Amino acid sequence: MKRIALIGECMIELNGAPFGAMTQTFGGDSLNTAVYLARVAGEKVAIDYVSALGCDAISQGMLERWQQEGVGTNLVLRDETRQPGLYLIQLDEQGERTFLYWRNQSAARYMMQHADFGKIEASLVDVDMVYLSGISIAILPAQDRSKLITLLAALRAKGVEVAFDSNYRPALWRDADEARECYREIFAITDLALVTNDDEANLWGDSDEQATLNRLQAAGVKKAVVKMGAKGNLYQEFGAGELEAIATTPVEVVIDTTSAGDSFNAGFLAGYLQDKDAQQCSRQGHQLAGIVIQHKGAIIPTHATEAVRFV
Repeated sequence: MKRIALIGECMIELNGAPFGAMTQTFGGDSLNTAVYLARVAGEKVAIDYVSALGCDAISQGMLERWQQEGVGTNLVLRDETRQPGLYLIQLDEQGERTFLYWRNQSAARYMMQHADFGKIEASLVDVDMVYLSGISIAILPAQDRSKLITLLAALRAKGVEVAFDSNYRPALWRDADEARECYREIFAITDLALVTNDDEANLWGDSDEQATLNRLQAAGVKKAVVKMGAKGNLYQEFGAGELEAIATTPVEVVIDTTSAGDSFNAGFLAGYLQDKDAQQCSRQGHQLAGIVIQHKGAIIPTHATEAVRFV
């Protein structure tokens, strides 16, 4: 059994219209991937989440829900002085979403300054893969970003694979130059990059997906997935295989695109960590994402994914 540790932040989610009806749950890109991976990989993959929560009732409720989903929580730190962040999702008629965030003092933002983070570092040596996103690193104070990149490089030197979803969110960075500088350092130690064509074009000005692949190869990435929404994805293992294009079946009625990329990553990683080929991994990602975008919220009801198992 392979073991993966996913690093990031989970927040309280409010979904609905301001001053109108809302539902409250939780979500966060790397946590979304962890939950969906646990659902579809079953006992074939051991999943740990690396983060920090408060000691309040909502934090405790989150922790219990993650455990019910099959996500390991032994690497989740508890902060007595801070609580989870909060975000509000607003949807338009096409199912596209906009977000408002309240996260500057969240417990996860300061996880690397926690007195017990050294125990997390020691545990990560024993995993097969560490996964993080651009959001995972953007929320950290600048000095902690450098510490995390140094930690990832040390883990990689010991045989731990690094998977990175760039998931660029401009509001989390001082400016684009800061984001690009940080991403260059991460890509240099990335074994598997899972990027989205729109994000890469916005940050780097890539003219097309091939330009993205060329840049990732030059940056030091070993394997790359470029997600293209309804057009499917590209996959290439640099220096060891031809470019592969994997189509998807378009979804006729899209309710909410929240977690589309996160759930694709989960389906892909469920295959990757079981040594399936890129075609199988990609098809799994598309199948799972196709289900998720037909429901509201970052993490859809368990029954909606019960029929999907990638083992």
